[in-house]
Amino acid sequence: MAPKDGSSFRLTALPVVVVANVLSLAFVTLILVWALHFQGGLGFKSENVQQIFNIHPVLMIIGPIFIGGEAIMVYKTVPSTKKVKKLVHLILHLVALALGILGITAVFKFQHDVQLGNLRTLHSWLGIATISLYGLQWLFAAFSFWFPKAATTTRAKLLPWHWFAGMAIFVMAVMTAETGLNRLTVPGGTLDLASLIVNFTGLLILLFAVTVSLSVILPRTR
Repeated sequence: MAPKDGSSFRLTALPVVVVANVLSLAFVTLILVWALHFQGGLGFKSENVQQIFNIHPVLMIIGPIFIGGEAIMVYKTVPSTKKVKKLVHLILHLVALALGILGITAVFKFQHDVQLGNLRTLHSWLGIATISLYGLQWLFAAFSFWFPKAATTTRAKLLPWHWFAGMAIFVMAVMTAETGLNRLTVPGGTLDLASLIVNFTGLLILLFAVTVSLSVILPRTR
């Protein structure tokens, strides 16, 4: 007889994490196809300014969203001690932050080369706010939870706020990506294959954000 409390139907984080990883593989593949096949490739020092710009969406999606999302799910995916999980979490977020900074540097270089003004759109404001908060969050976490590490009681009080801030910043990264992807399609233009790829990338990123958020609140096992 099935348990009366319904525990046999209780969802765990594992299947959600699997779905999240399938989604992330899909949207990373799509943005790379868009950049490499439809937009001429990547090149930070290229004479083709489009190649410089292409670095921006690729790194912003792979960094703060894909790797940042994986960092959030570490506590549900890495079968190791809490200390190891914490270290992997910290390293992945540092990699995501570094890629995000490189992505923003690339778009500033592009705008300088084509003589466009900076920080004129909601997308750019969200981007700067997100990467700034991402950096502050990482420094706060490193010093509070890793080294030199706050007192146990202090860490216990800070942890819920660290979780909340981390998820808020992740949501901001997703919002920034969605507003940025919207700028990659031409308003009123034909819905060609490149535009479809951009649109599906945005949809997959949204679904990835939902699954990452769900994995956080679900237990690792029953």
